[in-house]
Amino acid sequence: GINSLSRYQARLSDPNQKGALFYARADNLNNWLGDVGTRLGSLSQRLSASVGRVKLNSTLKTEAAVSVKPGEVPQVDEEIVETPWLEVDNVFYEARGQAWALSHLLRAIEVDFADVLAKKNATVSVRQIIRELEASQEPLWSPMILNGSPFGVFANHSLVMANYISRANAAVIDLRQLLNQG
Repeated sequence: GINSLSRYQARLSDPNQKGALFYARADNLNNWLGDVGTRLGSLSQRLSASVGRVKLNSTLKTEAAVSVKPGEVPQVDEEIVETPWLEVDNVFYEARGQAWALSHLLRAIEVDFADVLAKKNATVSVRQIIRELEASQEPLWSPMILNGSPFGVFANHSLVMANYISRANAAVIDLRQLLNQG
């Protein structure tokens, strides 16, 4: 675990050591950013679920599909998806922690992949992602995470966090497109 990582780091730091290699290539970065985008998308969905929304079940039961007559609209089941009240702060702080960690990882990416980012003219994109993630780290002045209605009197901290996470995710998608271009 940690000892192996420390030995690898020591080998990378030693210019005389040829056994440890780090490949700073656009395709490697792009693959990692794909995982980052998946994680950010999931966090954004979970944060947005704090409000509760109606989800349509698009899978038709076989007997229901058979009984639909031509020209008739099939019935679609609805369910309300909402984060339980006692878990809202867990999701919020998980997203906040992941955003904090990811901002630090992206700062390291900015250094380790500097040549790749410069060649692809993508350094500004990385900085934009970092800026969005840092914005999610602003001090929270409320003693508890509030999830008022989206347009209500009380704040909805989860939706604010979801906004920052979604914008960071959109910037990750743009960065991946830049890296894919020749």
